[in-house]
Amino acid sequence: MSLADPTAGLPPTTAEQLPDDAATLKRMILELLASLHQRDRDIEGYRHRIDLLLRRLYGPRGERFDPNQLLLFAEMAAGQDTAPAPAEPPATDRPRRRCRPHGRRRLPDNLPREPRHHELPEAERTCPACGQMRVDIGTDRSEQLDYRPASLFVVEHFVHKYVCPCCSKQRSPTSEQPAHAGQESKPMPAPQPGPRPSLPSAPATPEPVGTDQPATDHGQRPSAPLPARRPPEPDAVVIAAPRPAMPIAKGLPGPGLLAHLMVSKYTDHMPLHRLQRAYERQGYFLHRSTLCDWLGACADLLRPLYDLMVGAVLQSRVIHTDDTPVKLQELVTHRLSTARLWAYLGDAAHPYNVFDFTVNHKRDGPQRFLTNYHGYLQADAFSGYDGLYLPDPRTAQARIIEVACNAHARRKFYEARGSDALRSHQALAYYRQLYELERAAKEVSDAQRLQMRQDLAVPILGQFHAWLTAQRPEVLPKSPMAEAIGYTLNNWAALGRYTEAGFLAIDNNPAEREMKRIAIGRKNWLTVGSPRRGQTAAVLISFTSTCQRLGVEPWAYLQDVLTRLPMTPAVELAALLSDHWQVASQAQTATPSSSAP
Repeated sequence: MSLADPTAGLPPTTAEQLPDDAATLKRMILELLASLHQRDRDIEGYRHRIDLLLRRLYGPRGERFDPNQLLLFAEMAAGQDTAPAPAEPPATDRPRRRCRPHGRRRLPDNLPREPRHHELPEAERTCPACGQMRVDIGTDRSEQLDYRPASLFVVEHFVHKYVCPCCSKQRSPTSEQPAHAGQESKPMPAPQPGPRPSLPSAPATPEPVGTDQPATDHGQRPSAPLPARRPPEPDAVVIAAPRPAMPIAKGLPGPGLLAHLMVSKYTDHMPLHRLQRAYERQGYFLHRSTLCDWLGACADLLRPLYDLMVGAVLQSRVIHTDDTPVKLQELVTHRLSTARLWAYLGDAAHPYNVFDFTVNHKRDGPQRFLTNYHGYLQADAFSGYDGLYLPDPRTAQARIIEVACNAHARRKFYEARGSDALRSHQALAYYRQLYELERAAKEVSDAQRLQMRQDLAVPILGQFHAWLTAQRPEVLPKSPMAEAIGYTLNNWAALGRYTEAGFLAIDNNPAEREMKRIAIGRKNWLTVGSPRRGQTAAVLISFTSTCQRLGVEPWAYLQDVLTRLPMTPAVELAALLSDHWQVASQAQTATPSSSAP
């Protein structure tokens, strides 16, 4: 038997063991070809590594190398296959994917442009032959994509104040006193524009003011008390425009800096210590603890908008949910424990992704979040959700209906290929038929999709269930195939529930894709500092994730929201939700172009 023998390890197969359905046989052949293709690639990789080992041990002295020395090529260090991959097996009934364009693409029109004209100086425009000036007959236009690094800048707010010189005139003490004998009463000079006039200077010997009996000094005549200052007339002093409300009251950062901080950490996955060094390179040192406090203040400011998103998600007909672990560091002991971030994705009518943080993986988190929810919940087979699916004793009906994930079940059969290739490929053939139907029904309405599932998917599921029931007694109880069959049959009702409604999905992949966002981020920021910081992360990730789902530029959205949110009343907060903001921005952008000639 050669090393590349694809039948190695396969049990003997007879015609009776193969399915009688031609469609299932075709998909089974495709799955076998894909497995053989992957096996060929693995074998080529093994051969390459064996050749390297033999060359190191028995090859010419000039080709030997120290195994402790770092390898020069990443393929050798990682043991990757450097041989060219064989071509994909032909699949005539597989839907053809759209080809992506290659080469240089046209630069988009929304990028700002800086025209730069390259002209001859006046001295060189003179024709050396006749002495006349050369005439500009046209230009050759070309585009170059350039980059200007972002930088910090300071915004200085000058609030101008204005005063009416007549209405703000103060009465002088001399104008209130009667003229003494032998003295002339001189009129007060007219006030001049400028600062508010001050009171006259006090005499050399101060007199007490505001007493009932005026005091005397060495027999001198008692002095009259000073009159009280008359308040200025109303509206005498006006302010041109009040200083706009800041995202953080009396805080240093502006909305653009805070938006950049949130996008950098929760979209670009940059930890705060790297952002600290980046800001320091731009000329200003911001401590990591300061940046962390700013993120917490942003989460507090965005909390009302986050609560609106949560309320909208709970009105969805179906919610996709999943969770992933994050490391929680205790403040006192600095010990690490495992906390959880939960994602809840609304349907197409409520397109928001909201996250929740819990310090453990118990059922309390989803039960608290979904207390007032009624509808379908699509999730994995986590036992913490089981209490949500129980019927209400008063109505004998469950307020939350379970929808399982077929991708989880399919993955278990895929992982069992090494121990039971025949059964695993037949199960994968059934799943290939189901997913091909979903791809074909992707662009149709919910009613048409439901009809296609009832007519085509339900019969395939019936054949698949009968095959699973027949194969269950034939496999070893502790084998991977027995685990895959048991998982599928135990959750069969929830796995097939997607055929009961056209708006349901066959799997929970949308929620699992959101978990990749957390998985990439925790490789960079590593830990969550406290439960409060965990809630901060959940709130801010909800906004960045929703922006990515809707195709909204996150910095532009967050910068505008942080600018307007402190001045927006609670009844108008819905206009700042990402989907409403996107519609308003598109309408505002389209208005000038529609009015243009």
